[in-house]
Amino acid sequence: MTQHQTPRPRRPQRFILSAISARSALIVTALATFGCRAAAPPPASARLVERSHVAMGTEIRLSAWTADGSAAEAAFNAAFGEFDRLEALMTTWRPSSDIVHLNEAAGEHPVPVSPEVREVLTIARQVSEWTDGMFDVTFAAFSDVWKFDQQDKDDSIPTRDQIRARLPLVNYRDLVVDDTAGTAWLKRKGMKVGLGGIGKGYAVDRAAAILRARGFNDFMIQAGGDLYVSGLRDGKPWRLGIRDPRGPVDRIFAAIDLSNGTFSTSGDYERYFISNGRRYHHIIDLRTGEPATASRSVTLVTDRAVIADALAKGVFVLGPEQGMALLRRVPHVEGVIVSASNQVTASPGLKDRLVLLQPPTDGL
Repeated sequence: MTQHQTPRPRRPQRFILSAISARSALIVTALATFGCRAAAPPPASARLVERSHVAMGTEIRLSAWTADGSAAEAAFNAAFGEFDRLEALMTTWRPSSDIVHLNEAAGEHPVPVSPEVREVLTIARQVSEWTDGMFDVTFAAFSDVWKFDQQDKDDSIPTRDQIRARLPLVNYRDLVVDDTAGTAWLKRKGMKVGLGGIGKGYAVDRAAAILRARGFNDFMIQAGGDLYVSGLRDGKPWRLGIRDPRGPVDRIFAAIDLSNGTFSTSGDYERYFISNGRRYHHIIDLRTGEPATASRSVTLVTDRAVIADALAKGVFVLGPEQGMALLRRVPHVEGVIVSASNQVTASPGLKDRLVLLQPPTDGL
């Protein structure tokens, strides 16, 4: 499906739920029009309760449609605490984290890591298998030459020699997880793991479980480009917008109604710089060691945020043709890809659900 074949819908009035910032990956909207099919009306006293918190390098925003604001606050605090706890285990910026210990012991010996880290590494390997290594947590061997994190971003371009020296250090098959021993091991010195492409999705799933355990069924969790919605907002599905990759930060080009699912976007507009007419961004094609060039953004819809988070990066690298072929093979995953040439492609399961509001903006 392309944007040129879809009739332009009536322009909606929209209400932005999430704070808009230059680093926003998703714009979550509740729209007054488009005729969302209403479910049973919620209690008259229910309202939207929202709170935000900074963790894992991004703003975490929680929303619940509830009549019990104090219980929502307590549940949100528990969820925020889980984000903080997981960040402490998985970050590469704290010397006490499991991932720092794993990287320091590369090529030497296995190290004890938490059950959560082992679970994330196991899921990461599955996604690596699906994507033929286009998603690979050992990409972090490039972290000292491509610097896109807020802590070290310097807009420098590594030499081809620097890139070639690190390519042999990227191989998910050389990361060994031993659940019996409770350890993980990188087989070769110089290898590194980074969980920036999967950790937030895992934390979103854990936070959703906490909110459900506290009795909440109608809520939204947003962590950068990773989002999970449950139930309804004011009796209707949550309406979610896909950001225009080259437009202003508050512009969306498409929307979808969703309940009880995850919605994850990876794009080349979040962490990037432009030099000599070329966009350099943080999603690396591990075949070349350079920023991937086939896509501008990938949005996946599925039932687990951890899968959507990781798989979106692999699909981004593969591009529209190979990426859509992969989505046909992976069960219960649908997607929207904006290609490098600004063409919009949606998987069959979304074609009747996706509302194209306007063509994406073109540009570098």
